[in-house]
Amino acid sequence: MTDERRLDLKGLNCPLPVLKARRALSRLPAGTRLAVEATDPMSAIDIPHMCAEDGHDLIETRRDGRLLVFVIVAGPQPKRPENPET
Repeated sequence: MTDERRLDLKGLNCPLPVLKARRALSRLPAGTRLAVEATDPMSAIDIPHMCAEDGHDLIETRRDGRLLVFVIVAGPQPKRPENPET
């Protein structure tokens, strides 16, 4: 069975929905589904772009009036260097 979480971002305006979605996805194991609910119209552009940029699979997008719902499967987390250059 697939693990699915829900993230309610209704009422938040750009850039908060994409920032909070990115943070939530970074904390999930690869393969976990996250249903993101947002009302900010810019989310229709920002969330798919973030998924493509960060390596997550956007498997469903739907709209119900002002409500946008994105179902995302978390991708593998990028490996970060232990001692990043400053």
